[in-house]
Amino acid sequence: MRGHLNILKFPDSAFAKMRSIKIFRSKLWRHCFVQPGWRSVYCTPRLEKQHDHEAMSKIRNIGIMAHIDGGKTTTTERMLYYSGFSKHLGDVDHGDTVMDYMEQERDRGITITSAAITFHWAGYKINLIDTPGHVDFTVEVERSLRVLDGAVAILDASAGVEAQTLTVWRQADNYHIPRLVYLNKMDKPGASLELCLQSLQKKLHVTPLVLNLPVGSGREFTGVLDLVNLEKLTWDPTSSRDGSSFTKIPIDIEEGSADSERVLKARADLIGQLADMDEHIADLVLCDTKLTDIPVKDLISAVRTATLQQKVVPVFCGSSLKNKGVQPLLDAVGLFLPSPMDISYGFAKYYESHLCALAFKVQYDKQRGPLTYVRIYSGMLNSGAHVFNINRGKTEKTSRLLQVYADELHDISAAVAGNIIAIAGLKETFTGDTITSTMSTAKEAAHNYVREMNKEKKQKTSEELKASELSSKESLENEDLVEKDHVTNDMIPVLAGMAVPDPVFFCSVEPSSMSVQKNLDAALDNLQKEDPSLRVEINSETGQTVLSGMGELHLDIIKSRLQKEYGLDVDLGPLQIAYRETVIEDADACETLDKTLGGKHQFVQIRLSVHPDLEEREFKHVLLERTPDHPLNLKHKVAKAVESGIKSGLSHGVLLNFPVIHTRVCLHEFTTHYHTTLPMITAAAAMATQKALRLAGSVLLEPMMGMEITTEEDKADSVLSDLGKRRSHILNVTSRLDARVISAVTPLQELMGYSTELRTITSGTASCSMELSHYEKMSEEEIQKVTERITGFHPSAVY
Repeated sequence: MRGHLNILKFPDSAFAKMRSIKIFRSKLWRHCFVQPGWRSVYCTPRLEKQHDHEAMSKIRNIGIMAHIDGGKTTTTERMLYYSGFSKHLGDVDHGDTVMDYMEQERDRGITITSAAITFHWAGYKINLIDTPGHVDFTVEVERSLRVLDGAVAILDASAGVEAQTLTVWRQADNYHIPRLVYLNKMDKPGASLELCLQSLQKKLHVTPLVLNLPVGSGREFTGVLDLVNLEKLTWDPTSSRDGSSFTKIPIDIEEGSADSERVLKARADLIGQLADMDEHIADLVLCDTKLTDIPVKDLISAVRTATLQQKVVPVFCGSSLKNKGVQPLLDAVGLFLPSPMDISYGFAKYYESHLCALAFKVQYDKQRGPLTYVRIYSGMLNSGAHVFNINRGKTEKTSRLLQVYADELHDISAAVAGNIIAIAGLKETFTGDTITSTMSTAKEAAHNYVREMNKEKKQKTSEELKASELSSKESLENEDLVEKDHVTNDMIPVLAGMAVPDPVFFCSVEPSSMSVQKNLDAALDNLQKEDPSLRVEINSETGQTVLSGMGELHLDIIKSRLQKEYGLDVDLGPLQIAYRETVIEDADACETLDKTLGGKHQFVQIRLSVHPDLEEREFKHVLLERTPDHPLNLKHKVAKAVESGIKSGLSHGVLLNFPVIHTRVCLHEFTTHYHTTLPMITAAAAMATQKALRLAGSVLLEPMMGMEITTEEDKADSVLSDLGKRRSHILNVTSRLDARVISAVTPLQELMGYSTELRTITSGTASCSMELSHYEKMSEEEIQKVTERITGFHPSAVY
């Protein structure tokens, strides 16, 4: 069964003649499927023509997300095969998958970078992004989810919700993305629908809505029972090894078989859940309508509405590796996940029918140069058109528009709202940038934005308005947009970018010889633009190039890419931990800058204070401490200059030059002359911040990793004993069938090389996943050890 309709069959005798026809040799004809005596040819229509007849309601922008080794790539490969896009079943172990096309991905058998692809199924156009599962590449998941409308979360049916599942689920929550859950690996021993439902409720705090039940368990898993259509779907490997064909048998609830009893109970539960959320279903139930008489279209509509409102999460079962259950999942993507028309896109509405797109990924191609992946939220983009980058304030020309098929790219002449494409030719556009057609379009959007903000302000009650005006503390973030009637460039609405997590490891990188230093700098610049979680800095004291990343694997992949993709032989220094600093107590500091530069008098006087605050993860905005003597009515550009100086001052702590977090900054007094430049204001704010940090006293914070270790029963004591030596906090130990699951929080410093040690302790039977949990204050003894290790001398030494 093929989801794509454009499949033509020719006898072998006519196939040779068809090959000589020009249209057959064009890019329209993509794949051939060989059958005995016949050739089936699959044709992809030109994408620019598709938009003439393909409504936006038929587009689905979805992502596949899961814990590492959950089966994301395997499931995606089955989707591509059954839709007719791919002619073979890709296998991660064989290294022949469509989506994992990088050499490092195929060598290691893991997904490193998110890959986008477009295919069709049952009349729907699906733009799919396969995301990594390893915590080191969580930024790939973050930026993919930012531009998606829906997602499929895959669980290992024998393990339920795992550590990284929690992480990606929270990321999807941040963007309010409706989701489906696919219980993969139902053929594994210990696979349990009940276990997965319990973990979904307990760990993710969601309401699962079971739409199909497994037929058999473990090796006896043969198919699913469809509760909506009342059908039994079975896959027989003897008749169809690739799983492309399956049997549908109607279920008679009244016949009294084991299947009918299970379906009757599960369908009653399903309709009961929907009746609590859908008035129409509730009316049918109150009218004593039989379970079998409730129209399928009404059930589908109710499930779709509840899914889009994120009241429930539909649950499906299958085994992607065994080619069972993927087709119903594909049907569910079209039926239950949102189209671009179902989603409100925030600031994009202010651009109305004009172009508004978000760049969410940059990838370098040897032939095409930088490729910018964008999601178009409104308007239309033509190949060769000029676009305006709002974040950078620059206009660039698009040389080519490309539809993405993993590592294959096909030219298109235009793209409209709702689609994900790649643009060649943009050299100054990076991840998180918003692009539109012209600067005037951006300013018009700003006018629309300010008009709505002022309208909302006028609708406030007099009491609320008075309360906000009398507030003694007010963030600069809330000050300008609703009070200014004129439009500035800072007020142009842009789509929110993504939150890039802090790096936890750093190391130096050295080229094999100084002659290739220039090539290394260029390669690192490209990699940094591709991967926002990679940070490249030059140590001002040693002159070394320092790489900061999300983990050991992350930096190892960067080294491998430098060697294989750029042909550079580099050496990485020893991995070091990225610590943080925070203040111990409140402190107040005043700084005066009075100089004459270039014949102009520069004067700034600033008084600010720093305060420990666990709620303030990273500094964003300074709080204004207003008094009658100091009203602090700062202009917008002056306020931004002050905040920039504070950020600079907090970027290097007074202990070991690590960034300062969990610190709140308040501005008490600010005086300047008319001719004082903004850089002088920034410099004065930075000096005042550093002075306040020295007065407040500082303490070192170390990254703590949340861990989940799954091990055999008889190995659990050994694992717990080892964790005790690593300063771990054991959160809980639970049983999962015949295994133990240990949840703990451990200092990152104690986990160097832990994966190798864990394999040794458990004879290779345990699995471990971890993510950054939080930063925790260190004891004096540990601070002394870290100081001695980093600086080379004991902090109490006197010279």
